[in-house]
Amino acid sequence: MYQKSRAWIELDMNNLAHNINQFRKILSPECAIMPAVKANAYGHGAVLIAKALQDLEIKDFCVASADEGVLLRKAGITGQILILGYTSPNQFSDLAKYSLTQTVIDFPYAKMLNDFGQAVFAHVGIDTGMRRLGERSENIEEICKIWELAHLRITGVYSHLCMSDGSGDAERKITLKQIEEFHEVINLLYEKGIHHFKTHIQGSYGVLNYPALRFDYARLGIALYGVLSSSRDQIISDIKLKPVLSLKARIACVKQLHKDEAVGYGMTYRAEKEMRIAVVAIGYADGIPRELSNKGFVLINGKKSDVVGRICMDQLMVDVTDISGVSYGDEVIFIGKSGSSEILVSDLADSINTISNEILSRLGNRLGRVAIKNKF
Repeated sequence: MYQKSRAWIELDMNNLAHNINQFRKILSPECAIMPAVKANAYGHGAVLIAKALQDLEIKDFCVASADEGVLLRKAGITGQILILGYTSPNQFSDLAKYSLTQTVIDFPYAKMLNDFGQAVFAHVGIDTGMRRLGERSENIEEICKIWELAHLRITGVYSHLCMSDGSGDAERKITLKQIEEFHEVINLLYEKGIHHFKTHIQGSYGVLNYPALRFDYARLGIALYGVLSSSRDQIISDIKLKPVLSLKARIACVKQLHKDEAVGYGMTYRAEKEMRIAVVAIGYADGIPRELSNKGFVLINGKKSDVVGRICMDQLMVDVTDISGVSYGDEVIFIGKSGSSEILVSDLADSINTISNEILSRLGNRLGRVAIKNKF
């Protein structure tokens, strides 16, 4: 299918397996990988990725919403699926029907879950400093009361690190304080006779920068896909990750642009000489950031080609004046390799002052997603 598409995503499942193996080498044998496949697996395609991970003996997953969990169940994904975010009481029935595990956001929310009246699997969120979801770590009495609710089947306790991607002393001090508070909550629960729950606090950077921690799960997100949020990020672990995703499109046409002619909406780019431009069949509706107008670039036949003019909803234009032999249907690389050249999503993110996570998670549903195996 992808050979006929206007624009598509290729997923290198060999690289996904490589990344899993790399993380298994630095995590303790007792720590299970719980991949984050939320936001359509960071744009990669949740069902494709989850099925591939199941083949790699991954048994636990986390998502952002009940709808994401239901989608995986309907696609045949088994094992634990943890919902990291809020689920409306209107969807509590889905938690029971599809055996989804809900995060307990705080004690009042725990009571709402309990009032649903059916058994619900849950992990208790502990706020150790993010100040987002979770019962505050100092509210130990409220945390303990959650175990008294008859309909909750609590199988886990977790927190989230807010500065584990930082390499400075200040960031490290805050992260270590969060870890300390999380340990204190766990120990207090044990002292009160509350046992038999799994623990987790590490996301991607929690593993990359604090690999010696010993918890039951590691919630790998962006790094699982072989990507860092920014090319400037410094990590402690000696780990070699490989990008899973490549983003490609086709040239729709090639045309002449005469000197002093403008191209695109708003006529924001004007030719200073005779040029050839290629119209590429992809745009911001597919997830290409409009901020890359007149500043982004692509790869064609291993050579760099600059974006000219404003990126449109369904097309964009690039300068192919100095690239010979460009024609209709030729492949254009937005993320990935062409010849000896490569564009990393983190480089794109840095150029528009965002992070890789945002660019990937915004890739549109009309892009075909194709799993590539045994390429070499």
